[in-house]
Amino acid sequence: MGWFRRADGPPPVVAVLGRHGDAAVGAAALLSPGRVLTCAHVVNEALGLPPMSAASPSDEVLEVGFDRRTVRIKAQVEVWVPPRHDAVAWQGDLCVLLLAEPAPAGARPVVWTDMAEGQSLRAWHGCGEPITFADTVLKLLDGRVGYLDGQLSGAAIGPGFSGGPLWTDAGDSAAGLVVGRLGGPDAPARPADTLRRVWALPWQTLCEQLYTAGAGDIVADCRTLPTIPPDGTPGAELTALLRSLLPDPAVRAEHARRLAAELGLAVPKDGTAPTAEELAAVLLTHHRALPTLSESLLTAGPYGVRPEQLTALLGTGRAVEAAGLLSLGEYAFLAHQLEQVVLTDPALPARAAREALRYTPLPSALCTARLPVAALGQIIADLEEYQDGGGVPEGTSRVPALVHLVEFIAAAAGGPVREALCGWSERVCARLGVHPAARDQRRADAAHWTNTRPPAVIRLLARLTRAEPESEGTERAERFRCRLWQQHEDGTVRRLETPAGDTPLTPAQVGAVIREGAERSGDGLPAVDIEVDRAGLHLPVDEWDAGSPNEFVPSLPLGASFPLMLRCPEMSRRVPRRETEHRRRWGDGHGRALVIDPSCADGRQVAALLGSTHRDANQVVLHGPPALRAQLLDLCLALGVPVVLWDREAEGHDHAHRLEPLAPTGLLHDLPFRVHRYRAAPPPDPAVLARPSLVWEDVTWQGLTGADREPMLTDPDAPRPHSDEGVRSS
Repeated sequence: MGWFRRADGPPPVVAVLGRHGDAAVGAAALLSPGRVLTCAHVVNEALGLPPMSAASPSDEVLEVGFDRRTVRIKAQVEVWVPPRHDAVAWQGDLCVLLLAEPAPAGARPVVWTDMAEGQSLRAWHGCGEPITFADTVLKLLDGRVGYLDGQLSGAAIGPGFSGGPLWTDAGDSAAGLVVGRLGGPDAPARPADTLRRVWALPWQTLCEQLYTAGAGDIVADCRTLPTIPPDGTPGAELTALLRSLLPDPAVRAEHARRLAAELGLAVPKDGTAPTAEELAAVLLTHHRALPTLSESLLTAGPYGVRPEQLTALLGTGRAVEAAGLLSLGEYAFLAHQLEQVVLTDPALPARAAREALRYTPLPSALCTARLPVAALGQIIADLEEYQDGGGVPEGTSRVPALVHLVEFIAAAAGGPVREALCGWSERVCARLGVHPAARDQRRADAAHWTNTRPPAVIRLLARLTRAEPESEGTERAERFRCRLWQQHEDGTVRRLETPAGDTPLTPAQVGAVIREGAERSGDGLPAVDIEVDRAGLHLPVDEWDAGSPNEFVPSLPLGASFPLMLRCPEMSRRVPRRETEHRRRWGDGHGRALVIDPSCADGRQVAALLGSTHRDANQVVLHGPPALRAQLLDLCLALGVPVVLWDREAEGHDHAHRLEPLAPTGLLHDLPFRVHRYRAAPPPDPAVLARPSLVWEDVTWQGLTGADREPMLTDPDAPRPHSDEGVRSS
């Protein structure tokens, strides 16, 4: 066993279960959350078929088990490579099973590495019990097959092990798949001759056979460790550098222990130190290990090194696929800070990237208006590969594109986040040897951009008023006048003039005017508020065609193009004290929902609920027949309910399930964007298709009571005020 070892116990074992009972007939390797790889003969046995049956049982369903078979998931054959007889060890014998649902969150896909002679390997029985491990050594790699011998002490690989991965000495990767045990009455190699000899398919063979079977895309999605390079390549250079930087075994052991703790690896407690080769192997095969070690070397006080001494190590690291730019600690700190930024302003990273990285290929997630938190990890990883291209003092390191972007995000975020991100930037630049003058130049550029850029438009308001319909053939087409306002992130609101002016427009023309107004509102994706009268609440505005911006991009409905919501200030003009009740219900902006179900027979019952048990409700989800919904919509708005959601297509309460994909009672502040995502990608089955309408009137909304009055708006994503300050009475 090597100096570095896996610290978190045995890897999770996937069991292939027999058709009757819960016994494991074999094991499997998790390729991805939705697929496992095992032997074809194991699947045959699980289904009660002859083990060497060549026909693909593609119509059969079997079960695989996780967490010692406490979690069972149905699976079917996706890729079949039948077993083929050979003189000693048969060939083929692979099966990829497609899971009916994702594997449990704790089940990690296998990380693969090439098989090589002399490797110490370990396998587990399909039942998953830790005590069933069996150790073996690869003695011969003969073409597509590897032959392994186990020692006479300890458990032996036998029935129930087939199809399971063979884990390497460090326990962090697998080198192949157990297939079978040699020996038989008529075989050239008899049990008395072979004892504990088994054969396996190396990872190299698994790739080859799956590619041949047309499953190259599955192989491409598998996680792999890079092969340790031979002498004369970065691996040999890295070993020599480590000997030079850490000649003292005690100092090397101290840094190795710190590195192992970061990587989650176990180390001996006997006072020994890893060899330079063992330490180099970890740096070559563990993501972010090399920058993590360099950080340890730089911060070790009198036992550390100076930044200029790390130049060669970091230079070699750029040729190592697994290295990365950031240490594990630097990455975790940055990811946490950027998450806070995105939760506060999802559009900020994209705005900053467009300015800071004008000549750098941007990750796709940074080309969207609102950055999802889940995309942060991939964005950081993608940008680690680039420098920003700006000038630096002669003989110093280039400024990473990621650092340049962080400086711009920090300048725009301000406050404690700015201080945290600037401190992060200074630490990373110091470790990488970036000259302070180069970093400060980017910081000055970021401050200038922040102080001079116009505040972004976060919302577009479109006020629709009906015009007299005009004859169009034998039909009279409904027309509207449309006026636009922009709200900026600093709270300012301005009128947006349109070429159409007050000319009555068709719905398609209104959609084009709104789309063009949004395009004039900057690079972000503004929310669109449609102000209508009571009758207009039932218009399918979200389905109006927004037109195409050019000859290449297809036209989309307004609701698929923008987060689109309705407002009805008419209610505030007709209902005394409605504004006061409206502000009270909104409260802190956290969702308190009332869902209208069959128990709510009429408006009297709903009014009673909103006046008693649901007096603080700020959201109502309307179900029921259209006539009842229309009555209850007026009632909810009159009682000051600021958020109302309903399905225009629903004919009764039995259609309530159609709104379930929108999570109607989920996080309130995210509801407009859930509706937007649903409208952009509705379910293909018309039987479950909803046509959602959403009234969203947040706490500072006052409506438009005159032709020249400007609205006061707030972003649905923004924090809500806890007082009535700044709220004007209508």
